[in-house]
Amino acid sequence: MTDEEQPSFRESFADAVRKTGFGQVAPGEVPTGSSLLKAVGGVRGIIESIVPGIGFLVVYTITHALLLSVLVPLALSVIFIVVRLVTRSPVIPALAGIVLLAVSAILALVTGKADNNFVPGMIINAVCALALLVSIVARWPLIGVIVGFLTNEPTEWRADKSKRRVLYIATWLWVVLFGIRLVVELPLYFAHETTWLASARLVTGVPLYAIFLWLTWLLVRTVYSRGPAQISGQNKGEQD
Repeated sequence: MTDEEQPSFRESFADAVRKTGFGQVAPGEVPTGSSLLKAVGGVRGIIESIVPGIGFLVVYTITHALLLSVLVPLALSVIFIVVRLVTRSPVIPALAGIVLLAVSAILALVTGKADNNFVPGMIINAVCALALLVSIVARWPLIGVIVGFLTNEPTEWRADKSKRRVLYIATWLWVVLFGIRLVVELPLYFAHETTWLASARLVTGVPLYAIFLWLTWLLVRTVYSRGPAQISGQNKGEQD
């Protein structure tokens, strides 16, 4: 592939954005249950996200054995990767999950504290919240950047007062998401309530993510709704 044929950074970033949860519904479209399910990884993605956490919770609640509690989620993740390889499905999502589980398990085992199994996740939430806040302070709200690439207007949205306001609000919405996770999990971590911490991680994980993703779609749609002429034109093009 020549340099001219290679995708630019802008194209590569836009393609990566389209593969995220945000990219499952184009701004202006009505979000559906199926698009939300796809955005959180489908049935397989949900299973791969919550089953390891459930495994930790069940094993730790019953045995309080640290080694077994962190190895069970890892074993489950390995099984998920094997299934993906056998079915020739993309393994990147499962690999990302097992890397985080491995780091969490190592930290817990090295320190001898089950609570530390949740520290990497809390650090990720804190970093994400900080990144969103920095983007707001820099006047380039991250959700606006993402939506801009999805709509092929990386910078044009900043000139539209309504879009800019909504995309700032949407970015603050995700700051709230990560903030909720930290507010719920940190007190439980410092109180060494491992069982409750594991339960909180499950509740504030995929379910909360799905709710905030849905709210973001609805919010963005208020300023990206397509008019009848656009919809009619698209339908005509599809029929042709």
